[in-house]
Amino acid sequence: MIASKIQCTLAPSGPRRGYAVPPRIRVRGFTIVEIMIAVAVVGILATIALSSYAQYRERTQRLQAASDLGALQPLISRYALDHNAYPDTLVDIDRAGANDPWGNPYHYISHDDHRTRGQWRKDHNIVPINSDYDLWSNGKDGQSSAPLTARDSRDDIVRANNGRFIGLASDFDP
Repeated sequence: MIASKIQCTLAPSGPRRGYAVPPRIRVRGFTIVEIMIAVAVVGILATIALSSYAQYRERTQRLQAASDLGALQPLISRYALDHNAYPDTLVDIDRAGANDPWGNPYHYISHDDHRTRGQWRKDHNIVPINSDYDLWSNGKDGQSSAPLTARDSRDDIVRANNGRFIGLASDFDP
């Protein structure tokens, strides 16, 4: 049996007879094209994942801002019941340093002071969206203006219909 193995390796091959032929080892590997395809697929998957994560993060920030506005409403209502008037600022309810998820302060305007009438939030018919007070976050861009239809205001998180709506200004339809 051993002799047959030796005989096979000493079998003549080509012009040199009687010499051992080293066995050909076929090394399997990836070609550059296969590697480039794999990198492209991983890149596409990473882009999709990052985009989905960014959308998820933005949605959670909007929900957090809406939740914060919802939590401020009872504090403002309690102050109004105790003092027979709405607070002048968020300082009166000890929420002066309250910031939205984007790091900007929440905004509040009481409708008791008619000097602030030009700053009241308005819908597409230029009608105030609240009759008691306005409470909102400037949203992701940190910019805002009184009408909700303005480009700066479309990403704001607003309280409207005297608290029956809290959400994205672009979703508000009176």
